[in-house]
Amino acid sequence: MNATASPTYSFADLRRQQAFMRLWAARLTGTAAQQMLMVAVGWHMYELTGSAWDLGLVGLYQFAPALLLALYAGHVVDRHHRGRILAACLAVQGLVALVLLAAVMWPAGAADSRGLLLGLSLVLGAVRAFQMPAQQSLTPLLVPPAMLPRAMAFSSAGQQAAVIGGPALGGLLFVAGMGVVYGASLLLFALACVLALLLRYAHTPPARESVTAATLLAGVRFIWQRKPVLGAVSLDLFAVLLGGAVALLPIFAKDILHTGAWGLGLLRSAPAAGALLMSIWLTRTPIERRVGRTLLLAVGVFGLCMVVFGLSTSFWLSLAALAVSGAADMVNVVIRQTLVQLETPDAMRGRVSAVNGIFIGASNQLGEFESGATAALLGPVGSVVAGGMGTVAVALAWFRLFPALAQRDRLSAPPAPR
Repeated sequence: MNATASPTYSFADLRRQQAFMRLWAARLTGTAAQQMLMVAVGWHMYELTGSAWDLGLVGLYQFAPALLLALYAGHVVDRHHRGRILAACLAVQGLVALVLLAAVMWPAGAADSRGLLLGLSLVLGAVRAFQMPAQQSLTPLLVPPAMLPRAMAFSSAGQQAAVIGGPALGGLLFVAGMGVVYGASLLLFALACVLALLLRYAHTPPARESVTAATLLAGVRFIWQRKPVLGAVSLDLFAVLLGGAVALLPIFAKDILHTGAWGLGLLRSAPAAGALLMSIWLTRTPIERRVGRTLLLAVGVFGLCMVVFGLSTSFWLSLAALAVSGAADMVNVVIRQTLVQLETPDAMRGRVSAVNGIFIGASNQLGEFESGATAALLGPVGSVVAGGMGTVAVALAWFRLFPALAQRDRLSAPPAPR
């Protein structure tokens, strides 16, 4: 092959690649720490109270501050260095892990209480209001637009590897005690914080802009005016709000599938295992055609998997159902996130990502509360099965409610007519 045909890379390209890999490593370690922390908090709470309602409250207490701060957080992210914001968020979560470590090591156990877990859940929710838009809006700064779908899939592969490894490692470390899990989370948060502080990219502070209702709601208006984007983010909201079962996994592990903390770790990791395999596939063969239809079908498959999981009394069938649900959800994540980032100018990415974060937070943290509340009324099996059926219904309804999304062929926007 002629040497001139080989691609050439400038020093700037090399620095962008290095920065992207640092971000990837920071997300990997930070996500592993978050997952270990949340597995520990969920098991900790259930050991203390044995209440599905309290497990739901952990999610609600994380969602409430994230919702209240989201729009302001997006404004902050668009004005300041996103890498430093990410580092600060990771540092605060490390402090939460430190407090919990001190609580379980307290000689008399006085600080080891339900109120402490709920109070720290408020802190975690507030921090993640800033972390999510900062983290999501960094990737488009570090890769060219043509490579964004692959970069999103590659980032998701690393994140899902952490979601697998974090809970699985946390479940194993429970053998040595809950304090060991909190201590390991603290070390991983510290490493992720250092990696985030090392991020370098061209940052030009925008002109001073006062905080007004118009600036805070700019991301909301942007999404509302773009129906394919609105359809994609609202689909994720309702699908995971109804179909999520994460908050109930301690109940399924202990009372239905009859496993211990190790089984809970595997159940938490199973969706990520499927998601990891799917993200590796999407890194090599990104979805290029019929993206809207593929997105809606993937959400429908996710709902069906939740029905199977809810009805299963076999540990291995439950793991398989969760793994397939994770693969289907990864298709949803990559298409949705790439669509949002490609259609958003950089000056708006923080605020748009913050609004997207509200939808994601509602589908995750509020979904945990919904699962706990419905489980208190219908039982855990009834809650998961009803939620899965509701998710399938939402996917079918979105074909009709958002035809622009269902008919979307490619991730990039079609050229405007002349």
